[in-house]
Amino acid sequence: MKRFPIILSAPSGGGKTTIAKRLLETRKDVGYSVSCTTRPARDDEKEGQDYYFLSTSEFLAKQQRGEFAESAEVHGNLYGTLRSEVERVLKLGQHVIMDIDVQGAMQFRSAFPESVLVYVLPPSGEILLDRLRGRGTETRETLKRRLLSALVELQAVQRYQYVVVNDDQIRAAANVSRIIDAEGLRRERLQNVERDVRSIIERLELELDTQSEGD
Repeated sequence: MKRFPIILSAPSGGGKTTIAKRLLETRKDVGYSVSCTTRPARDDEKEGQDYYFLSTSEFLAKQQRGEFAESAEVHGNLYGTLRSEVERVLKLGQHVIMDIDVQGAMQFRSAFPESVLVYVLPPSGEILLDRLRGRGTETRETLKRRLLSALVELQAVQRYQYVVVNDDQIRAAANVSRIIDAEGLRRERLQNVERDVRSIIERLELELDTQSEGD
């Protein structure tokens, strides 16, 4: 079976990162592409594991050389996905799980057209607001930016192939897992399917000839 990228998008606080982490924990055929960012590392984050932390000049140089499958400015910081990272995971025989915003998802699909796009939808506006406020780290200005960003993100739902409502994280992750399995069974993703079908047809035609000779 051909491996492919799975892109999860959601408004900030929608739970896409938690779902991606759960899939990485529960499926051996899913791998993670480490992204680049210009924002400072948090205390619990490690270089090359959570992100590649770059200076703005380093990021822009890679962008100029066309090394990113997608890149964007989010809340004042630059983020990007290296083509080489995606290809590395695919070559390992794993699907690539991505949790990126709508702008990045559309760029990424242009670079990797075989990508499967899944929008993670919060169950209600009130719950999304509670998740955003519940972080306890947002200033009034950053919360306002996240709310405006969420409005833009939500208007892009129709551009995605699948929508999963995240009313329960375990159930939402299981639904994304089912999407991966179903997409893996699409004819164009199956290796040697045309050869196998041709072999079956030839066998049936041979049997028909045998039956005809007996008439």
